[in-house]
Amino acid sequence: MSLLLQISDTHFGTEQRPVVEALGRLTHQQRPDVLVLSGDITQRARPAQFRAARAFVDRLGAPVLAVPGNHDIPLIDLWTRLRRPYARYSAAFGAELEPVHRSPDLMVVCANTTRPWRHKHGEISTLQVERVARLLEAAEPAQLRIVVVHQPVAVNRAEDLPNRLRGHAAALDRWAAAGVDLIMGGHIHLPYVLPLQGLARRLWVVQAGTAVSSRVRDGVPNSVNLLRWGADSAPGCCRIEQWDYSADDAAFLLARVSEIRPDRRGSRSGVTARNAGSTGFVLS
Repeated sequence: MSLLLQISDTHFGTEQRPVVEALGRLTHQQRPDVLVLSGDITQRARPAQFRAARAFVDRLGAPVLAVPGNHDIPLIDLWTRLRRPYARYSAAFGAELEPVHRSPDLMVVCANTTRPWRHKHGEISTLQVERVARLLEAAEPAQLRIVVVHQPVAVNRAEDLPNRLRGHAAALDRWAAAGVDLIMGGHIHLPYVLPLQGLARRLWVVQAGTAVSSRVRDGVPNSVNLLRWGADSAPGCCRIEQWDYSADDAAFLLARVSEIRPDRRGSRSGVTARNAGSTGFVLS
């Protein structure tokens, strides 16, 4: 069994201490095999914020796969932004901006979608799309194939359409043909699991909310995603759990479960989602 914890948009510098502590407890209880940080790790890319983020991640005790977000590039310091945009990020999380994780049942490929000349919008190049596709095509049949970006490749609210990744259409076409199962992202502080159709094969967009920051959207609490693939799920089923922070309980609680069945043959398959403790409903 593989257990992946997706944490996004921590925005260290705006973190809430009770939420940080609660996330630490959840991580130690669940013991994920890999931790994915899908960008905006800091609020203003300041060295102290990166140090705080790194110290927190080290406490969690899991291997880390991280990508930068637009907030992880200095905003005011224009010389650093244009000449050494990732220097502070790299000092905390390493020089590899597009890491890859391989295990017997997981292939996780990261793509850096930030650009120093863009304030917040993300972009993916043709070269990046092909690099990711070649890695996906080389995956083993048993591996769940995941791509991690920062900005979303698909949204479920009209207001978020301007936030979609530039180049998302070409990326989706190519990655679907290459066999991707899930595309994880953040940026808009809104968690959801969205099935995409009309491509070479069905795939799912998995978005995470803001994990620990005070910069929450109205009515959307802090949240993280846990992905289970293997022994803790039915055969061939990937279980995606959304855990929301409850201030009353000072803890992250299971709020929603989505069960998807990746199709290795490229035929259509389904996703069932339900609120924790409810009778459930279907997204299709």
